[in-house]
Amino acid sequence: MKNLENKVAFVTGGSKGIGYGVAAALSSMGVRVGITSRHREEAEKAAKEITKNGKGEVIGMEADVRNFESQQAAIKQLIDKWGQLDVVVANAGVGHFGSIEDLTPEQWQQTIDTNLTGVFYSLKASIPQLKKSKGYIFTISSLAGTNFFAGGSAYNASKFGVTGFTQAAMLDLRNYDIKVTTIMPGSVATHFNDHSPGDEDAWKIQKEDIGELVVDLLKMNQRALPSKIEIRPTKPPKK
Repeated sequence: MKNLENKVAFVTGGSKGIGYGVAAALSSMGVRVGITSRHREEAEKAAKEITKNGKGEVIGMEADVRNFESQQAAIKQLIDKWGQLDVVVANAGVGHFGSIEDLTPEQWQQTIDTNLTGVFYSLKASIPQLKKSKGYIFTISSLAGTNFFAGGSAYNASKFGVTGFTQAAMLDLRNYDIKVTTIMPGSVATHFNDHSPGDEDAWKIQKEDIGELVVDLLKMNQRALPSKIEIRPTKPPKK
């Protein structure tokens, strides 16, 4: 994908955070992008902002990664509009943190359903089109997908699952010339878990850094496949 202009990408959870940064980076290269959110107004607002500052058109769609038919419908909307699908970024995620004693069954289920099952649904719904385009899939895991921590039982389980799922899917899909990469960020300055980024987050990875990484990977020679990438802040603050 040396020339990304007029390619078509599908980014889940693209109204803010990493998904927004990836969608903006793709649009700046002329990629046409569909971003999703569970809230149509947020998706459409973000799409207008990105389109205004980019080259490729961006549309916002209401969709829930926890529902397979919802993912199928969103991809159908992209195909009806642009006739193809080249890139999928399975990014939507949530975080519930706390001791296993305090974590509720509902919080556990929401975390697994969104972060893990949602990635499966997004990929499963997109594979028929990606086989046609010999496209590229990115899943957004986390360093929490290899490093466990107290209070992270649900989040760790979901991200360990995403990492393992993506690597197995990579082996399945490379036979169709579909490339699959999981990106595993450390600390990122986003609105994740109700955080409001500020000056104190300047040391962290920024959302546009992940977008730049996705663009760089898309432009790599087809023969090379970085299947799992860990990315950290260069210099975290001293404790």
